[in-house]
Amino acid sequence: MKTLVDTIQDAFIGFATGDALGVPVEFETREWLQENPVQGMLGSMRYNQPPGTWSDDSSMVFCTAESLCRGYDLEDIALQFSRWKNERFWTPRGRVFDIGIQTNKAIERIDRFLEMGLRIKPIPEQGVNEKENGNGSLMRILPLAFFLKDRPAEESYRIVREVSALTHAHARAVIGCFIYVRFIMSLLEGQDKNRAYTELRNFIPDFCKKNTGSHEYEYYSRILNNNIADFPESTIRSSAYILHTLEACFWCVMRNDNYRNTVLQAVNLGEDTDTVAALAGGLAGIIYGRDQLPKEWIAVLARKDEILELAQRFSNSL
Repeated sequence: MKTLVDTIQDAFIGFATGDALGVPVEFETREWLQENPVQGMLGSMRYNQPPGTWSDDSSMVFCTAESLCRGYDLEDIALQFSRWKNERFWTPRGRVFDIGIQTNKAIERIDRFLEMGLRIKPIPEQGVNEKENGNGSLMRILPLAFFLKDRPAEESYRIVREVSALTHAHARAVIGCFIYVRFIMSLLEGQDKNRAYTELRNFIPDFCKKNTGSHEYEYYSRILNNNIADFPESTIRSSAYILHTLEACFWCVMRNDNYRNTVLQAVNLGEDTDTVAALAGGLAGIIYGRDQLPKEWIAVLARKDEILELAQRFSNSL
Protein backbone atom coordinates (compact mmCIF):
# COMPACT_ATOMS: atom_id res chain seq x y z
CA MET A 1 0.00 0.00 0.00
CA LYS A 2 1.32 3.45 -0.95
CA THR A 3 2.30 5.79 1.85
CA LEU A 4 1.73 9.54 1.85
CA VAL A 5 5.36 10.20 1.01
CA ASP A 6 5.09 7.84 -1.97
CA THR A 7 2.09 9.77 -3.26
CA ILE A 8 3.74 13.16 -2.80
CA GLN A 9 6.84 11.91 -4.60
CA ASP A 10 4.64 10.54 -7.39
CA ALA A 11 2.91 13.92 -7.68
CA PHE A 12 6.08 16.03 -7.63
CA ILE A 13 8.00 13.83 -10.07
CA GLY A 14 4.96 13.46 -12.30
CA PHE A 15 4.46 17.23 -12.31
CA ALA A 16 8.09 18.11 -13.06
CA THR A 17 8.37 15.47 -15.78
CA GLY A 18 5.29 16.74 -17.60
CA ASP A 19 6.63 20.27 -17.24
CA ALA A 20 10.03 19.29 -18.70
CA LEU A 21 8.40 17.53 -21.65
CA GLY A 22 6.53 20.72 -22.51
CA VAL A 23 9.30 23.29 -22.04
CA PRO A 24 11.04 22.89 -25.42
CA VAL A 25 7.82 23.37 -27.43
CA GLU A 26 6.04 25.98 -25.34
CA PHE A 27 3.89 28.24 -27.56
CA GLU A 28 4.13 25.93 -30.58
CA THR A 29 0.84 25.52 -32.40
CA ARG A 30 -1.21 22.35 -32.38
CA GLU A 31 -0.87 22.19 -36.14
CA TRP A 32 2.93 22.25 -35.94
CA LEU A 33 2.92 19.59 -33.24
CA GLN A 34 0.65 17.36 -35.27
CA GLU A 35 3.40 17.30 -37.88
CA ASN A 36 6.22 17.18 -35.29
CA PRO A 37 4.74 15.39 -32.26
CA VAL A 38 6.70 15.26 -29.03
CA GLN A 39 7.40 11.64 -28.13
CA GLY A 40 9.98 12.05 -25.37
CA MET A 41 12.37 14.44 -23.64
CA LEU A 42 13.82 17.08 -25.92
CA GLY A 43 16.44 19.76 -25.41
CA SER A 44 17.26 23.18 -26.84
CA MET A 45 14.42 24.61 -28.95
CA ARG A 46 12.33 27.26 -27.13
CA TYR A 47 14.66 28.10 -24.22
CA ASN A 48 17.84 26.33 -25.29
CA GLN A 49 17.78 24.14 -22.17
CA PRO A 50 19.08 20.57 -21.76
CA PRO A 51 16.52 17.73 -21.79
CA GLY A 52 14.76 17.26 -18.45
CA THR A 53 14.66 20.96 -17.59
CA TRP A 54 11.45 22.07 -15.91
CA SER A 55 10.10 25.60 -15.80
CA ASP A 56 8.69 28.20 -13.44
CA ASP A 57 5.69 25.92 -12.89
CA SER A 58 7.70 23.33 -10.98
CA SER A 59 9.94 25.93 -9.36
CA MET A 60 6.94 27.59 -7.75
CA VAL A 61 5.41 24.25 -6.73
CA PHE A 62 8.64 23.39 -4.93
CA CYS A 63 8.87 26.85 -3.36
CA THR A 64 5.33 26.43 -2.05
CA ALA A 65 6.16 23.00 -0.64
CA GLU A 66 9.33 24.31 0.99
CA SER A 67 7.32 26.92 2.83
CA LEU A 68 4.55 24.51 3.84
CA CYS A 69 7.16 22.24 5.43
CA ARG A 70 7.18 24.88 8.18
CA GLY A 71 3.40 25.22 8.32
CA TYR A 72 1.10 27.72 6.69
CA ASP A 73 2.57 31.22 6.56
CA LEU A 74 1.43 33.28 3.60
CA GLU A 75 4.27 35.76 3.96
CA ASP A 76 6.80 32.95 3.92
CA ILE A 77 5.28 31.48 0.74
CA ALA A 78 5.61 34.93 -0.85
CA LEU A 79 9.21 35.14 0.35
CA GLN A 80 10.06 31.85 -1.36
CA PHE A 81 8.65 33.18 -4.63
CA SER A 82 10.88 36.22 -4.27
CA ARG A 83 13.87 33.98 -3.56
CA TRP A 84 13.13 31.99 -6.72
CA LYS A 85 13.03 35.05 -8.95
CA ASN A 86 15.86 37.00 -7.33
CA GLU A 87 18.14 34.30 -5.90
CA ARG A 88 17.40 31.43 -8.34
CA PHE A 89 16.06 29.30 -5.46
CA TRP A 90 14.55 26.03 -6.70
CA THR A 91 15.52 26.65 -10.30
CA PRO A 92 16.35 23.52 -12.29
CA ARG A 93 19.81 24.64 -13.36
CA GLY A 94 20.53 27.96 -11.63
CA ARG A 95 18.64 30.20 -14.03
CA VAL A 96 15.15 31.70 -14.20
CA PHE A 97 14.30 31.47 -17.89
CA ASP A 98 10.49 31.76 -17.84
CA ILE A 99 8.08 33.83 -15.78
CA GLY A 100 4.52 34.96 -16.48
CA ILE A 101 3.76 38.65 -16.84
CA GLN A 102 1.20 38.75 -14.02
CA THR A 103 3.37 36.61 -11.73
CA ASN A 104 6.35 38.85 -12.39
CA LYS A 105 4.35 41.95 -11.47
CA ALA A 106 3.07 40.24 -8.32
CA ILE A 107 6.57 39.31 -7.19
CA GLU A 108 7.69 42.89 -7.81
CA ARG A 109 4.85 43.89 -5.47
CA ILE A 110 6.06 41.34 -2.91
CA ASP A 111 9.59 42.73 -3.18
CA ARG A 112 8.34 46.26 -2.52
CA PHE A 113 6.55 45.05 0.60
CA LEU A 114 9.76 43.33 1.75
CA GLU A 115 11.89 46.41 1.08
CA MET A 116 9.52 48.59 3.13
CA GLY A 117 9.24 46.04 5.92
CA LEU A 118 5.48 45.78 5.44
CA ARG A 119 3.30 42.76 6.02
CA ILE A 120 2.66 40.94 2.74
CA LYS A 121 -1.02 40.56 1.98
CA PRO A 122 -2.90 38.90 -0.86
CA ILE A 123 -3.94 41.11 -3.75
CA PRO A 124 -7.48 42.34 -2.98
CA GLU A 125 -10.13 40.93 -5.30
CA GLN A 126 -11.85 44.30 -5.61
CA GLY A 127 -10.81 46.00 -8.81
CA VAL A 128 -9.00 42.98 -10.27
CA ASN A 129 -9.41 42.93 -14.03
CA GLU A 130 -11.22 39.95 -15.52
CA LYS A 131 -8.34 39.63 -17.97
CA GLU A 132 -6.04 38.77 -15.04
CA ASN A 133 -7.02 35.13 -15.15
CA GLY A 134 -3.90 33.42 -16.36
CA ASN A 135 -2.86 30.06 -14.94
CA GLY A 136 -0.03 31.41 -12.79
CA SER A 137 -1.59 30.41 -9.47
CA LEU A 138 -3.09 27.15 -10.73
CA MET A 139 0.32 25.93 -11.85
CA ARG A 140 1.74 26.12 -8.31
CA ILE A 141 -1.25 25.08 -6.19
CA LEU A 142 -0.65 21.30 -6.05
CA PRO A 143 1.12 21.13 -2.64
CA LEU A 144 -1.91 22.68 -0.93
CA ALA A 145 -3.97 19.57 -1.73
CA PHE A 146 -1.72 17.54 0.58
CA PHE A 147 -1.46 20.24 3.22
CA LEU A 148 -5.24 20.73 3.36
CA LYS A 149 -6.33 17.11 2.97
CA ASP A 150 -7.81 16.86 6.48
CA ARG A 151 -9.16 20.42 6.71
CA PRO A 152 -12.83 21.46 6.41
CA ALA A 153 -13.84 22.59 2.94
CA GLU A 154 -14.46 26.18 4.03
CA GLU A 155 -10.99 26.51 5.54
CA SER A 156 -9.43 24.85 2.52
CA TYR A 157 -11.11 27.31 0.18
CA ARG A 158 -9.99 30.27 2.27
CA ILE A 159 -6.37 29.17 2.19
CA VAL A 160 -6.48 28.35 -1.52
CA ARG A 161 -7.91 31.83 -2.11
CA GLU A 162 -5.17 33.50 -0.06
CA VAL A 163 -2.36 31.59 -1.76
CA SER A 164 -3.78 32.14 -5.24
CA ALA A 165 -4.23 35.84 -4.51
CA LEU A 166 -0.53 36.36 -3.96
CA THR A 167 -0.45 36.57 -7.75
CA HIS A 168 -3.99 35.93 -9.07
CA ALA A 169 -6.89 37.29 -7.02
CA HIS A 170 -9.85 37.03 -9.38
CA ALA A 171 -12.53 34.60 -8.21
CA ARG A 172 -12.27 32.65 -11.47
CA ALA A 173 -8.61 31.90 -10.81
CA VAL A 174 -9.32 30.98 -7.19
CA ILE A 175 -12.13 28.60 -8.11
CA GLY A 176 -9.97 26.99 -10.80
CA CYS A 177 -7.31 26.33 -8.17
CA PHE A 178 -9.90 24.94 -5.78
CA ILE A 179 -11.25 22.55 -8.44
CA TYR A 180 -7.75 21.14 -8.98
CA VAL A 181 -7.09 20.83 -5.26
CA ARG A 182 -10.43 19.14 -4.53
CA PHE A 183 -9.86 16.57 -7.27
CA ILE A 184 -6.52 15.62 -5.69
CA MET A 185 -8.14 15.44 -2.26
CA SER A 186 -10.58 12.84 -3.58
CA LEU A 187 -7.71 10.85 -5.06
CA LEU A 188 -5.98 10.96 -1.68
CA GLU A 189 -9.10 9.47 -0.11
CA GLY A 190 -8.58 6.42 -2.29
CA GLN A 191 -11.09 7.17 -5.03
CA ASP A 192 -10.21 6.26 -8.60
CA LYS A 193 -10.12 9.10 -11.10
CA ASN A 194 -13.67 8.50 -12.40
CA ARG A 195 -15.22 8.49 -8.98
CA ALA A 196 -13.12 11.49 -7.95
CA TYR A 197 -14.35 13.35 -11.02
CA THR A 198 -17.97 12.52 -10.24
CA GLU A 199 -17.50 13.74 -6.67
CA LEU A 200 -15.92 16.95 -7.95
CA ARG A 201 -18.81 17.67 -10.29
CA ASN A 202 -21.29 17.23 -7.46
CA PHE A 203 -19.33 19.14 -4.84
CA ILE A 204 -18.04 22.30 -6.51
CA PRO A 205 -21.30 23.92 -7.70
CA ASP A 206 -23.04 23.26 -4.39
CA PHE A 207 -20.09 24.53 -2.36
CA CYS A 208 -19.68 27.67 -4.45
CA LYS A 209 -23.38 28.53 -4.28
CA LYS A 210 -23.33 28.29 -0.49
CA ASN A 211 -19.90 29.66 0.38
CA THR A 212 -18.27 31.90 -2.23
CA GLY A 213 -20.88 34.49 -3.14
CA SER A 214 -19.62 34.17 -6.70
CA HIS A 215 -21.02 32.63 -9.85
CA GLU A 216 -17.59 32.31 -11.41
CA TYR A 217 -17.78 28.52 -11.06
CA GLU A 218 -20.25 28.61 -13.95
CA TYR A 219 -17.37 29.34 -16.31
CA TYR A 220 -16.19 25.80 -15.59
CA SER A 221 -19.46 24.27 -16.77
CA ARG A 222 -17.77 22.07 -19.38
CA ILE A 223 -15.84 20.38 -16.57
CA LEU A 224 -18.60 20.44 -13.96
CA ASN A 225 -21.80 19.87 -15.96
CA ASN A 226 -20.42 17.41 -18.49
CA ASN A 227 -17.78 14.75 -18.87
CA ILE A 228 -14.97 16.84 -20.31
CA ALA A 229 -13.51 13.71 -21.95
CA ASP A 230 -16.50 13.57 -24.32
CA PHE A 231 -15.59 16.84 -26.04
CA PRO A 232 -13.69 16.60 -29.33
CA GLU A 233 -10.10 17.82 -29.38
CA SER A 234 -11.05 20.65 -31.72
CA THR A 235 -13.03 22.26 -28.87
CA ILE A 236 -10.19 22.02 -26.32
CA ARG A 237 -8.02 25.09 -26.01
CA SER A 238 -4.67 24.90 -24.24
CA SER A 239 -3.75 28.53 -23.72
CA ALA A 240 -2.55 30.16 -20.50
CA TYR A 241 -6.10 31.33 -19.69
CA ILE A 242 -6.94 29.37 -16.54
CA LEU A 243 -10.21 28.03 -17.95
CA HIS A 244 -8.50 26.66 -21.06
CA THR A 245 -5.62 25.22 -19.06
CA LEU A 246 -7.85 23.42 -16.58
CA GLU A 247 -10.13 22.03 -19.26
CA ALA A 248 -7.14 20.73 -21.23
CA CYS A 249 -5.64 19.19 -18.10
CA PHE A 250 -8.80 17.29 -17.17
CA TRP A 251 -9.44 16.33 -20.80
CA CYS A 252 -6.05 14.62 -21.02
CA VAL A 253 -6.34 12.95 -17.61
CA MET A 254 -9.83 11.60 -18.20
CA ARG A 255 -9.19 10.36 -21.76
CA ASN A 256 -6.06 8.32 -21.05
CA ASP A 257 -5.26 5.32 -18.88
CA ASN A 258 -1.52 5.74 -18.28
CA TYR A 259 1.00 8.44 -17.44
CA ARG A 260 2.88 8.48 -20.74
CA ASN A 261 -0.14 9.02 -22.97
CA THR A 262 -1.63 11.59 -20.59
CA VAL A 263 1.34 13.93 -20.64
CA LEU A 264 2.23 13.44 -24.30
CA GLN A 265 -1.31 14.31 -25.31
CA ALA A 266 -1.12 17.38 -23.06
CA VAL A 267 2.12 18.55 -24.68
CA ASN A 268 0.92 17.92 -28.21
CA LEU A 269 -2.15 20.11 -27.70
CA GLY A 270 0.26 23.03 -28.15
CA GLU A 271 0.21 26.58 -26.74
CA ASP A 272 0.97 26.49 -22.98
CA THR A 273 2.53 23.06 -23.25
CA ASP A 274 4.61 23.04 -20.07
CA THR A 275 1.79 24.10 -17.75
CA VAL A 276 -0.89 21.82 -19.19
CA ALA A 277 1.48 18.85 -19.14
CA ALA A 278 2.73 19.68 -15.64
CA LEU A 279 -0.78 19.89 -14.20
CA ALA A 280 -1.88 16.73 -16.00
CA GLY A 281 1.39 15.06 -15.02
CA GLY A 282 0.88 15.84 -11.35
CA LEU A 283 -2.54 14.18 -11.42
CA ALA A 284 -1.32 11.25 -13.51
CA GLY A 285 1.61 10.78 -11.15
CA ILE A 286 -0.82 10.37 -8.25
CA ILE A 287 -3.14 8.10 -10.24
CA TYR A 288 -0.55 5.75 -11.77
CA GLY A 289 2.59 6.20 -9.67
CA ARG A 290 6.04 7.37 -10.74
CA ASP A 291 7.16 3.78 -11.38
CA GLN A 292 5.11 3.97 -14.58
CA LEU A 293 7.07 6.95 -15.89
CA PRO A 294 9.48 6.05 -18.71
CA LYS A 295 12.91 5.50 -17.18
CA GLU A 296 14.62 7.44 -19.97
CA TRP A 297 12.60 10.50 -18.99
CA ILE A 298 13.43 10.22 -15.31
CA ALA A 299 17.12 9.66 -16.08
CA VAL A 300 17.51 13.23 -17.37
CA LEU A 301 15.07 15.01 -15.04
CA ALA A 302 16.80 17.94 -13.35
CA ARG A 303 17.32 17.63 -9.57
CA LYS A 304 15.20 14.49 -9.27
CA ASP A 305 16.91 13.36 -6.07
CA GLU A 306 16.35 16.76 -4.46
CA ILE A 307 12.71 16.69 -5.54
CA LEU A 308 12.26 13.31 -3.85
CA GLU A 309 14.00 14.62 -0.73
CA LEU A 310 11.72 17.68 -0.63
CA ALA A 311 8.70 15.41 -0.91
CA GLN A 312 10.02 13.38 2.03
CA ARG A 313 10.44 16.50 4.17
CA PHE A 314 7.03 17.79 3.15
CA SER A 315 5.41 14.48 4.04
CA ASN A 316 7.18 14.40 7.41
CA SER A 317 5.78 17.86 8.22
CA LEU A 318 2.15 16.91 7.64
